[in-house]
Amino acid sequence: MADVTDADGLTVGQVSTRLGVTVRALHHWDEIGLARPSLRTAAGYRLYTAGDLERLHRIVVYREIGLGLDRIQAVLDDSATDVPGALRAQRAQVAERIERLQQLSAGLDRMIEAHERGLLLTTEQQAAIFGPQWKPDWPVRARQRYGDTTQWRQYAERSASRSPEEWQAVADAVADLDRVLGDAMEAGVTPGSPEANRLVERHREVFASYFPLTRQMQVCLSRMYETDPGFAAHYDGIRTGLATWFRKIVDASARAHGIDPDTATWQ
Repeated sequence: MADVTDADGLTVGQVSTRLGVTVRALHHWDEIGLARPSLRTAAGYRLYTAGDLERLHRIVVYREIGLGLDRIQAVLDDSATDVPGALRAQRAQVAERIERLQQLSAGLDRMIEAHERGLLLTTEQQAAIFGPQWKPDWPVRARQRYGDTTQWRQYAERSASRSPEEWQAVADAVADLDRVLGDAMEAGVTPGSPEANRLVERHREVFASYFPLTRQMQVCLSRMYETDPGFAAHYDGIRTGLATWFRKIVDASARAHGIDPDTATWQ
């Protein structure tokens, strides 16, 4: 190359700053012949001319829209390349990515809302799915009480992706379990029996629609069913004494798995 001075062009560092491209990338493009500096000083430093910068600008644009380096080189140097066709194909891919990002954004909006509200259902949908006894402020109260727990986060993640039809299936499963529990108590199923233990396992499976329920957590939950006035009224409304009977079958199952119900904690 001709002997030149720095005034004849821009150094690698200057081009890196001007274009927002790393020096390493510029060196790589030089090595593969994609964008070689046209000049070099007597000391051996690379210098980029105005024409080099124009080529680099095109490379940066093509790279930002997703073209690979091989494809960029073909677009720039191969006269047989259908440049408009290549760009149209890339535009279609960009449109697909935009659509995916929009879907991701909508999903994130739902996730945020689920963490803040719990249920992504209208008041009318809640009443239709969960019945007239459902109170719309229950999710708000639950958020205030449990919003900083792992279980609330797990519940929110499920809620964010759940449709009204899926919530209806959850509500139906819970109602069916309540009915089966009431029938079992009335039939005299005893705590610790195989049938009682199967019902305890079924309760854990149904409850997993909200968040995973460990055996120790189930013991704590059964205590709340018995002592909380709202829960106790719900279960005793199905069968008198059902809340207490359910606590007993959970305790018996817990003992069979080496858990002392009296010392069980929410973990």
